[in-house]
Amino acid sequence: MALGFVALNSYSIADTFFVAQLGTLPLAAMSFTFPVAFAMISIGLGVGIGTSSVVARLLGTGDRATVRRITTHALILGAVAGLLLLVVGLATIEPVFRVLGADERTLPLIAEYMQIYYLGSMFFILPMIGNHAIRATGDAMVPAVILSLSALINIVLDPLLIFGMFGFPRMELRGAAIATVIANAVTVLASITVLYRRERLIMPRFLSTAGLWDSWQRLFHVCVPATAANLLIPITMAAITALVASFGPEAVAGFGVASRVESVVLIVIFALQASVGPFVGQNYGAGQLDRVRRAVRSSVNCLVIYGLAMAAVLFIISRPTVAFFDTNPVVVDVASAYLRIVPFTYGAFGVMMIAVGCFNSLGRPLPAAVLIFVKFFIVYLPLAWGLSKLMGLNGIFWANAVSHLAFGMASFFWLKRFLRKLASGPLPSGAKTSGLEETVPIGSIH
Repeated sequence: MALGFVALNSYSIADTFFVAQLGTLPLAAMSFTFPVAFAMISIGLGVGIGTSSVVARLLGTGDRATVRRITTHALILGAVAGLLLLVVGLATIEPVFRVLGADERTLPLIAEYMQIYYLGSMFFILPMIGNHAIRATGDAMVPAVILSLSALINIVLDPLLIFGMFGFPRMELRGAAIATVIANAVTVLASITVLYRRERLIMPRFLSTAGLWDSWQRLFHVCVPATAANLLIPITMAAITALVASFGPEAVAGFGVASRVESVVLIVIFALQASVGPFVGQNYGAGQLDRVRRAVRSSVNCLVIYGLAMAAVLFIISRPTVAFFDTNPVVVDVASAYLRIVPFTYGAFGVMMIAVGCFNSLGRPLPAAVLIFVKFFIVYLPLAWGLSKLMGLNGIFWANAVSHLAFGMASFFWLKRFLRKLASGPLPSGAKTSGLEETVPIGSIH
């Protein structure tokens, strides 16, 4: 999982590095797109989380026939969501980014990038669903290979299309967007091929409306709250970006660089969260609650130690790391300040992410949604606004750190109490069936 996320983040870092060579203004323009890009990813993640939760629990009970139907219909749902994003996105570029704080200098550059980016909407959503379905079987290596292939393609295409090397036209920001879309299109093809040919979890006979609503209802039970919760994160990011933008485009560029560095450090946290999900789902489906509790305890211990270690490293190397992307002194100061304040609470943030992943995998998405909603929308945003008035830009960073710490502790005690309550109740009796397919032996679970 960590290797897969390294690959996924490597081309985000590559995009930032190559676009930074075009100047601070293009870098600021791309930084404005992060919240919107994250919103698109959140929709794919929501459907992917729902797919993983349902598939893992069904595999735990041995109902592989229903797994095939759910997986096929999940991909249909992703295609529909991608088309809707394409239409809505292209129609709202200017008003959305004006709300985010873009001005006449950055707006034309943003439009140039996002017009291409939105055309690949379906390619951002479908591979998340496909890879989550593969991971739900317990196989994390194949998604890692697929993501690595996608990253390699993007990194190779970036300089060719951005700077016009080796006979390619110079397209600058537009080239960065084209490279990302092509790389994700390859990911779609690869994940669907694995699901169809190796796992046999895509069945042509389910490419119809028969049982479609039953499948979508199961998916919606988890993916609607998960998507809503995940969308709160980019909405919060958008508001924070607008707040940072009030300090100037250099501040936005610095915040964008710090966010990209942070995304690399958080790889271990998100990899562990994604690994715990299928493990918890399968073991809960099989009635092995003691293994669920042990997984949670081990994950929490690991993340607290990891978070503190990485915070110490970033405190020391933050300035030279940021200067690698942009030597503008304001950009370096802003990004370094962020990387010396927030990382000491990464462990607490990781504990919250483990709790969110466990709640979703157990088919209880509401507690996960509540944690994310209260943390980001009720606490972080108002606190960031208030502290920015008192402390300036650093106040926004301190608000992030404080909210990480508070909700890390809250989520740990909530999950611990929930698992204790779950252990005292009846064990899962198996997945419901709709009468649309027969239940067959499970076959191979990785």
